[in-house]
Amino acid sequence: LGMRGSQGNISWMLSAPDISRAEEWANQVASVLEEDPRLAAVEVNYSANQPGANLHIDRARAQDLGLTSQSIAQTLQVLFASRSVGEYSSDSRQYPVVLQAAPEDRDSVEDMLSVQLRNDRGDLIPLAAFASISTGATAPEINRYDRLISVEMQADLPEGTDLATGMRAVQEATAGLPAGAALSWKGQARNYLESSGGVATVFAMALAIVFLVLAAQFESFRSPLTIMLTVPLGLAGAAVTLLITGMSINIFSQVGMILLIGIMAKNGILIVEFSNQLRAEGHSLRDAAREGAVTRLRPVMMTTIATVLGAVPLALATGAGAESRRAIGAVIVGGLSLAFILTLLLTPVIYVLIEGVRLRPDDKALAKDDKPQSLPAE
Repeated sequence: LGMRGSQGNISWMLSAPDISRAEEWANQVASVLEEDPRLAAVEVNYSANQPGANLHIDRARAQDLGLTSQSIAQTLQVLFASRSVGEYSSDSRQYPVVLQAAPEDRDSVEDMLSVQLRNDRGDLIPLAAFASISTGATAPEINRYDRLISVEMQADLPEGTDLATGMRAVQEATAGLPAGAALSWKGQARNYLESSGGVATVFAMALAIVFLVLAAQFESFRSPLTIMLTVPLGLAGAAVTLLITGMSINIFSQVGMILLIGIMAKNGILIVEFSNQLRAEGHSLRDAAREGAVTRLRPVMMTTIATVLGAVPLALATGAGAESRRAIGAVIVGGLSLAFILTLLLTPVIYVLIEGVRLRPDDKALAKDDKPQSLPAE
């Protein structure tokens, strides 16, 4: 069962080395996604509808003439881009000092090509000697995401499609793009990835804390290991419940699974602790495991039923915010219901396997005896 997210819209950035390829690749991805039923209303938020001019520099020719890219950029910035070089104070007010060419010297493309640049030898070189200018339509602004030229795209998730499924559709559509293309998530998709990335850490910490507490109580690592091996049973039951009900694994269901870890450990504690007491009284390993499961059946069943019934109102919640309560309730109800049966069947088996490893050969022979053994009288 893969990680899934909630429904809504999905947005992402498609990056490329230059804006022309970014636009081309974005339109290509949009064409593919328009045929994909997992997404709807795919949009490319880029429109080249504003007149503009592009400067094409022959870098090899400029280098031969003794000009560098930095000197060319600085000169053009001073003449046409209104470079700020300081501030002027007058009457307790500060005014910016801006360098730029006179309006009559920067009205046309020809004015730019006639600009003279001084090379490293002191000679004046016209811009037209190593550069050309083309005119065309461009976007009012060019977006950059993570310092890369990018085009923003977005789509809607149809009814019944979760966020993770939509993200997979986008990843499949962009997988065939040439080298240099980069996909970055925005908004809800980015938050989903960030929250999902910490789930493994949270689960690992929860398991570690529960295990260390049990190890301190039992003064052993074997009994806590027996108890903790029953936890996946509850998580499997929770996953099956979410799959049957069509709910997604979101932040709320993940909280329910973390709660389930502590609740599941309680059932194992009841059986393992009583089995240890029986062994201390002289019972064989197998007999102690069997009697522990049978004797603790009623308390395990009573606590499980009480917990499940308490979670039923959450699973059937309605009204505002009901999605979060239903996710937590479904995880607890489904996880405990399935784990209750599997715990009673598998805990004795796991207990015998783990505890039997440390037995001496004579003790192993004794453990195969199903009859209780009495301690010798002193």
